[in-house]
Amino acid sequence: MTTTDVVVIGGGQAGLAAGYHLRRQNLDFVILDAQSTAGGAWQHTWDSLHLFSPAAFSSLPGRLMPPQPGQEYPDAAHVVDYLSDYEQRYGLPVRRPVTVRAVHRDGRRLRVETDAGHWSARAVVSATGTWWRPFLPAVPGQEKFTGRQLHTTGYRRPSDFAGQHVIVVGGGNSGAQIAADLTTRTDVGLTWVTQRPPHFLADDIDGRALFDAATARRRALDEGLTDTGGVASLGDIVAVPPVRAARDAGLLKAQPMFTALTEDGVQWADGTRAQAAVIWCTGFRPALSHLAPLGLRGRRGHIATDGTRAAGEPRLHLLGYGDWTGPASATLIGVGRPARDAAREIAALLG
Repeated sequence: MTTTDVVVIGGGQAGLAAGYHLRRQNLDFVILDAQSTAGGAWQHTWDSLHLFSPAAFSSLPGRLMPPQPGQEYPDAAHVVDYLSDYEQRYGLPVRRPVTVRAVHRDGRRLRVETDAGHWSARAVVSATGTWWRPFLPAVPGQEKFTGRQLHTTGYRRPSDFAGQHVIVVGGGNSGAQIAADLTTRTDVGLTWVTQRPPHFLADDIDGRALFDAATARRRALDEGLTDTGGVASLGDIVAVPPVRAARDAGLLKAQPMFTALTEDGVQWADGTRAQAAVIWCTGFRPALSHLAPLGLRGRRGHIATDGTRAAGEPRLHLLGYGDWTGPASATLIGVGRPARDAAREIAALLG
């Protein structure tokens, strides 16, 4: 068993930000990453995905993301290159591929069990994100459906659906972006369905404004002021250029959600049917199964936290899962501050 001060679980953007600040606290640590190469979830996204924000506003602590030539908003491949360079630049001790199976209490330490041996740590930072746990809603007829269906995580490019009709489910950013991507092919039929009419943000709003809104909401809540509503008060969909173009061309007209799946497609409440492939852009849940032995999960699968620290286990910090683990902590620019706070708390705990 290997002994260290801190084990960071996950080598994506949150894990790297944690590593940067743990290094500044002069702590001994290791980052365990289940992926075989650097880049976290960004290396598994669809081909046309771009950031919401310019490079300078999409950076981890200590290192500005360089601009991508010819692109105002960098693509996912540029982010992968940036993350790979980041961990090399700071010499972060990433071990991969290492899959963490479980975290157990072991006296005054935590035991991290993996497929590559066990680590004994005085503290653990869980930074596994949500990409690895896609959410699929329960829909009548699922057991009958024999057609093609996939989640956001499985979508790559519109040419994969040449000659097919596709139903995209979901009124968030991934649903709008994938639907817009499919409109670039004239040989792909598209129906976009949402639970409620889509709510686009103003065209001039990008990730910079979203980060500011999330930060302002957290500050207001911390100070006991009126909830500002944060990002949700602005809308659901960022009008990135491809989405804006498809919307303005009249190609993004959302239909009501279907009521059931059939053997080869879907059916609406009025009995209308369509034969189609289905892409579920229905979000994610926190990937926290490795923490199950600690018995900390509450309602909706979340672990109660005070900042990033687990309320029921002060040696555990959670980073990058959403606003409940720090304002905008699931974003590149937003994860730096909660990572800094977590590292400081860990250093104080370890004395």
